[in-house]
Amino acid sequence: MINNNRKIGIGLTAFGAAFLFLGVLLLFDRGLLALGNMLFLSGITLLIGARKTVRFFLRPGKLRGTVCFLGGIAMVLWGWAFVGMLVEVFGIFNLFGNFFPIVFAFLRNMPIIGPILNLPGISRVVDKLSGGGGLPMYNERTD
Repeated sequence: MINNNRKIGIGLTAFGAAFLFLGVLLLFDRGLLALGNMLFLSGITLLIGARKTVRFFLRPGKLRGTVCFLGGIAMVLWGWAFVGMLVEVFGIFNLFGNFFPIVFAFLRNMPIIGPILNLPGISRVVDKLSGGGGLPMYNERTD
């Protein structure tokens, strides 16, 4: 069962992503990008909780992504929208890169998007983005 905070968090995260998309689509509109960033961060916080959010962003392995993500948000707020979004996207890939294989596997099983992602040319790109294709292969040594 999803409680009300998580429902609101899902909505805020979705609206944040939509405002970020619109901000990029409308030639890096500073207001839309700033609003999208704030909605996205507040949505993530409501979705997983404040302590888990702080723990996620302050993990030692994700510190470079956190600095880039928050630095990109600061650059957008200060008016450097294009450069800030480039830095922010780099931070997003560093922070959430482990989730991409899971997301692509989920999208490949959806009715309309799945067949599109399984087309020959697109499938190779999706496999590259998700870190390889198919099941992981393990080389076990028998010394």
